[in-house]
Amino acid sequence: MIWHELGPFTVFDVETTGMSPVRDRIVEIAALRIDRDGRESRFSSLVNPLCRIPSAVTCIHHITDEMVADAPCFETVGEEFSRFAQGTTLVAHNARFDLGFLQESLARCGLALWEGRTMDSVRLARSVYPGLPSYRLQDLRVTLDLERSEGTAHRAGSDVEWTAVLLRKALTRLIESQHNQPQTKGC
Repeated sequence: MIWHELGPFTVFDVETTGMSPVRDRIVEIAALRIDRDGRESRFSSLVNPLCRIPSAVTCIHHITDEMVADAPCFETVGEEFSRFAQGTTLVAHNARFDLGFLQESLARCGLALWEGRTMDSVRLARSVYPGLPSYRLQDLRVTLDLERSEGTAHRAGSDVEWTAVLLRKALTRLIESQHNQPQTKGC
């Protein structure tokens, strides 16, 4: 079995104005959909949060007020993202954060909440690679050699690409370990 046959998956990431899904807003969302046949498609959009981005947060993801000034609001982007991810398992690194923002933003706009399957790549990495000193995505990039493309940490598109490589490596390792298990014969 090939790992993507367990899908389809939509690996996604959001960048925000802060840490609270209730008080803060999404400023960028990106996703990589991997269908069961291995075909990949991408989704990416800046989002106008309709509020100022704190300078301390801009220092992390480098998204400025000027960059999002002409971007669509979440209602438009949220509808497009929901259609893009429909019928897949959503995968995020530290899924509680990203899913919290997604669900709160969908609800705020009166859009249907995500009711599909979800997977946290941090939990997956902890189970497949136990005992690592850190499971932060930026640390796993080095430890597990997740380089797939050049990109900037804490930008949704780059984080999605690295999370997708982690997903592939971890699921491949799980499949191989199950395949290599000794088979017991019945009586």
